[in-house]
Amino acid sequence: MDEAEIIRQVGLLRQEHRDLDAAIDAMIFATASDQLQVARLKKRKLKLKDEIAALEDMLIPDIIA
Repeated sequence: MDEAEIIRQVGLLRQEHRDLDAAIDAMIFATASDQLQVARLKKRKLKLKDEIAALEDMLIPDIIA
């Protein structure tokens, strides 16, 4: 992947992360929220965060000390 593609992918993942955050909040405040579904969404959100961090690490050049 080139740098532009990584940056684009990070942007898409960040948007999905924000969307999941909004969905989780909506489900939590619903009167009859499905706790299993909330847990699955939270797990997906954490996975997205890890993917974002891995892609951002690819953008940082390695420095030999």
